[in-house]
Order: sequence, then C-alpha cells, then structure tokens
Amino acid sequence: MAVLLSTLATEIVIPVAAVIGIVFSLVQWFIVSRVKVTPERHAPPAGPNSKKNGFNDYLIEEEEGLNDQNVVAKCAEIQNAISEGATSFLFTEYHTKNQPCTYDAQRTCKPALATAIFSTVAFVLGGVTSILSGFLGMKIATYANARTTLEARKGVGKAFIVAFRSGAVMGFLLAANGLLVLFITINVFKVYYGDDWEGLFESITGYGLGGSAMALFGRVGGGIYTKAADVGADLVGKVERNIPEDDPRNPAVIADNVGDNVGDIAGMGSDLFGSYAESSCAALVVASISSFGINHEFTSMLYPLLISSMGILICLITTLFATDFFEIKAVKEIEPALKKQLIISTVLMTVGIAIISWIALPSSFTIYNFGVQKVVKNWQLFLCVSVGLWAGLIIGFVTEYYTSNAYSPVQDVADSCRTGAATNVIFGLALGYKSVIIPIFAIAVSIFVSFSFAAMYGIAVAALGMLSTIATGLAIDAYGPISDNAGGIAEMAGMSHRIRERTDALDAAGNTTAAIGKGFAIGSAALVSLALFGAFVSRAAISTVDVLTPKVFIGLIVGAMLPYWFSAMTMKSVGSAALKMVEEVRRQFNTIPGLMEGTAKPDYATCVKISTDASIKEMIPPGALVILTPLIVGTLFGVETLSGVLAGSLVSGVQVAISASNTGGAWDNAKKYIEAGASEHARTLGPKGSDPHKAAVIGDTIGDPLKDTSGPSLNILIKLMAVESLVFAPFFATHGGLLFKIF
Repeated sequence: MAVLLSTLATEIVIPVAAVIGIVFSLVQWFIVSRVKVTPERHAPPAGPNSKKNGFNDYLIEEEEGLNDQNVVAKCAEIQNAISEGATSFLFTEYHTKNQPCTYDAQRTCKPALATAIFSTVAFVLGGVTSILSGFLGMKIATYANARTTLEARKGVGKAFIVAFRSGAVMGFLLAANGLLVLFITINVFKVYYGDDWEGLFESITGYGLGGSAMALFGRVGGGIYTKAADVGADLVGKVERNIPEDDPRNPAVIADNVGDNVGDIAGMGSDLFGSYAESSCAALVVASISSFGINHEFTSMLYPLLISSMGILICLITTLFATDFFEIKAVKEIEPALKKQLIISTVLMTVGIAIISWIALPSSFTIYNFGVQKVVKNWQLFLCVSVGLWAGLIIGFVTEYYTSNAYSPVQDVADSCRTGAATNVIFGLALGYKSVIIPIFAIAVSIFVSFSFAAMYGIAVAALGMLSTIATGLAIDAYGPISDNAGGIAEMAGMSHRIRERTDALDAAGNTTAAIGKGFAIGSAALVSLALFGAFVSRAAISTVDVLTPKVFIGLIVGAMLPYWFSAMTMKSVGSAALKMVEEVRRQFNTIPGLMEGTAKPDYATCVKISTDASIKEMIPPGALVILTPLIVGTLFGVETLSGVLAGSLVSGVQVAISASNTGGAWDNAKKYIEAGASEHARTLGPKGSDPHKAAVIGDTIGDPLKDTSGPSLNILIKLMAVESLVFAPFFATHGGLLFKIF
C-alpha cells in the first residue's frame, strides 16, 4: 500500500514548517521590540493620558513622582551591560574508493574516506547550528529583560506576554533552525551519495555529534559560570556587606544576571538542540538499513523530520493560547497558564502524530532489529511516538510536584529547617532520591512499549516524541531567566517596590517551569542515549551484549562510575570559580572609594571576564573525560567493553541527574517559601534572618551547583559518549580492542 503523502509533498512540508517557525519567531521578536528602552525625546507631561511606550497607560512612576526618563535610561544601560557580558562569554567559549555495503554485500557503497569527510562537514554544521541557537536565544533574552521590566509598570499581564513571547522566539528559532539545516544537509549529501542511503545517513550522524559537542561547552561552561557569579555575588554582597540582592553597588551583579542567560538560556538551548539532532540521527541511521532505506522510500525515511515539522505548527497554535486567546490578569493565573501550554501542546501533538503516521507511512513495513527485519504497522509507530510524548508530560509534572513550594514535599523540607541545616540537608537529599521513582518508571514504560513495537527505531522516535513540542518547552523554560533578569533590572534601576513584586511573581512561576524544563531535558536525554546505543550496537555489528562476559561487565561498572567522577569535577569547578569571583568583589569594595556609598561605579566588566575565563578553564577536565572515554575504551578494549560503558553511564547518569536537579530545586524553593511568608506555616518559619531561614539558605547554597551545573550537565555526558561511539563504531569494530588482541 502506497503512502498518502507524496515525495514532493514531503519535500515541501518540512522546509515550509521550518520557515513558518522562523517567521513566527521573528514576528514575536518584532512585537517585543515595540517596547522601547530609550527615553522619549519630547515626552509629554506626566498625567493619566500621557503616551508612554506607544500606549496610553497610567504608570506607577507618575503616581509616585519618579523621573520616568531616568528609569528608562537606567534600564537601557543595565540591559546593554548584561547583553555585552553574555555575548562575550559565548564568543570566548566557542573560540574554539567504492566498497561493499555493511548490511548488503551485494551492493556497492561510497568509500569510507568520503563518509568521514561528509561526517566532518555534518559535525561542523551541527556545531554551528547549536552555537547559533544558543546565541540567538541569549540575544533575545538580553533584548527582552529590560522591556519586561518596563511593561511591568502597566501590569503583570503585559510583562508576562513580553517575557513569554521572547521565550517563544528562542523556542521556535531553535526547532526551526535544527530542522531546516538537517533537511538541507540530507538533500545536499544525497547529490553525492545517490542510492547509497546507508552511507548517506551514516555521514549525517556527525550532525548530532556536532550539536552535542557544542552543548558540552554551553551546558558545563555555562553552569559553572552562572553558579560562580551567583555564589560570588551573594557571599560578599548579601552576607559580608549586607546589601540587597541585585544591588547595583555589587560588582558581581551584572555577572550574576549574565549567568542566568549563558547557563539557563544558551546552555539549555544547546542541550535540547543536541537531543533533537541526536534522536533524529539515530532514527535515520536505523531507518536507512530498514525497508525505508532499502526500498528508497523518501517520505517514510523522513518520518522523524515530519514529526518535528508537525511539532512546530502545533506549538505555534499552542503559543497563541498564552499570548492572544486568553489574557493574564492576576499573579495567580501565571503558573496555570504556563502549565496549560504543556497540556495543550501534548494533546494537540497526539492528533498531529496520528495524522503524520497515517499519511507518511505505509500500512506495513520492516525495521532493522539486530540482524533481522521486524515487521511493523504504522499504528505501532504512532504509539511509539505518543508514549514518548506523554512520558515527557508525566516527567514534567512529577518534577514540578517535587520542586514547587505549592506542594507538600518542598513544604516538608522547609519545615525541617526548624531544627537546623543538617535536617534540611537530610530531607532535601531524601526528596531528590524519591523524586527519581516515577520518572524512571515513565522512561521504562516508554522503552518497553517502543522497543516491543519497533525495536531501536521505536525508542529513537519515542525520544523525538518527547522533543516534538520543544518549541513550547523552550519558550516556557526561557521565560524564567528573562523574568529573573527583569526583577534584577527593576532593583538596579531603583524602580518602585510594586514593580519588583510583579517581577518577583513572574520569576516565581519561572522557577517552577525551569525545573520542568530540566526534567524534560533529562528524560529525553535518557531515551536519546538509548537510541544512540542501539544504533551503535547495530553499526558495530554486535548481535548481543552479554553482561556476564568479563569484557562487558568491567565496562558496565566503570560506566556507572563516570557520572560520579564527572559530577565531582563540575561541583569542585563551581567552588574554584566562585573563589576567584569572591576575591575580585572583595578587592573592589576595599579599593574603590565611594563604592558602598553609591557615588562610584563598580567595574562590572572585570567580574564578567573573571567568571568567563574561570569557567572556560574549569570545564576542560570534565569535557576531556566525556570526549576521551569512548575513544580510549573503544580503541584499547573494543566494542563489547564500550557497550558496557555506555549502558552503565546511562543507567547511573539518569538517576544522579534527576535526584541532583530536584534536590537543588527543592532547597531553593524551600528558602523562597520561608522568605515569601505566604502561608501561616511559612510565617512561623520566617522572617528573613531567622534560624530556620539561615538553615534554608545553607541548603540553597549546597543545592546551587547540583541543580544548575552537575545535574543538567550529566545529560551531555550520556548523550555525547553515545553519539561519539556511534560515529566511530566502524573504526572500533575493525581496529579496536588492541589490549585484548595483544594478550
């Protein structure tokens, strides 16, 4: 039975969806840019009918007699400092003959050297796209922060829309750029490869490796940067000098705000782009040696890209629910509006997947499964993608339950602060370990269902299902740091406390959504890594991985150790980088006359440079561990031992990542629960400066590197090792295992 969607229609639908995503992000950018951060040249006198920022709105500043033009100028100056610092961080960070086919000896494939060259080109394209995605996301975040602050004068609803639209710019640009570049790369490479689809899609794996390699710098370096700046600013400013958070007198305050962007925006963006590229590549590699590739069915072959195309269109509709269909009027409506985005996109995407599976797939086909071809129906592939999609939603909401102070787990952690920091730490660790249970069951069910129906290809498309709503997920995630920056700008610009309350409300919702984003990233990384592992085993011609074999078991136990080694490196790196920051801030306070009095301006640039240089230097050892491990193990011990290492690091890394992220998030929100004093229970633990609050601050400080550096960075460890092993699989299979050959 022929598929309903023709090859020509496939060639049209994918680039059109990508272009629509880019155009939509530009429209959102344009709407955000209409909020002006430059003072009006001929501002009319203050009054209820004054025209400010293109709107006839009554501003709080007018009521309180503040100089509106001065506030706008301060916001613009602060935004420029944050933008320049974030840009300098990224620029510094990224200086950085024919043969028989493997799976069908009767046919001739392109030479290995050609595949190596094309893989290198794909690697560069993946790396550049990853950098570009992170860079553009960071630029829109630094572009929107002051605009969000200024819109907060008119109401929390208008500020929310600016912050959310700005997050949507990043989400749609990343999803659309990744899709478009991958599609163009496949079509350009096809000119050379012709009917050799096995070689074509093997060379495409470089795209995933490039994306993940750059994500290593963004995630690890950005995580070290943001926590070094955060700890440095807090220790000297709040503890030693007793000045408020985000006070403009603090030399590290700009570096702290820059850290929100390079860690949470550029880092998360490049991480999720890497997951998207790798899951697409893993699916394409398996499909190329299945009936889609053998029979040259181009539309069915590009099923993973069609899923992503549908995702962009679904997310576009979903975004309109938050920005156009319903208006946010009160603080309490913000968090539900963000959570509805996840639910709406998941429900609509389920329908979208059904449509794509019906029109783009034949009713029956075969999928390569460790040496044999497994017969699969199109409805089974629909279930594979859907189970990944819904598992992502479950992981997101479980993460929220364990990290939001609206629920009992975090409230219990806050209550434990009554008896000091020790019990707080014990409760927090217990919460993190417990929060692993449901996400792991969700991932396990996804793996069982998808593998039962469609082998490793099923797991790859399940990962794509989880990432299909990446545009909405990133919009929600990027919203948090933008709101956080907006609050910092309000404080530094000396704006009304009512403005700060509104930005704090936006930020509080952003903290929860950031935790949900981390949950999505970890869950998708687990599925992506397993899909890549399956592609590696297929490519290395391993029929079974027997854990009772000594060669495999030693790899398994060493692989399980790697996430702990990696986490130790990243956590110590945060401490080392924070130390340098603290010394610089102390030096400025001690040597710049008038700094504490507010008559002298601190040297923000030096703090940004110190944090940048320290994070670049400190991320080299953990980066080397991730990149060199597969090369050393594959070359010296062979593919069996390497398969054990990959399995061990995946199983161990997912648990550590979830528990670390949720423990840190719970400690952070337990502290905020006490500070806010929103309930009778919270007020019995406060106020700021009380013994329970001090215990909560200690927990929060311990949790910072867990939730923003070590936890999220483990995604890169398990993905990058797997995709690197896949790219080098033919070499390891032919020439690896030198030690065993010698002895």
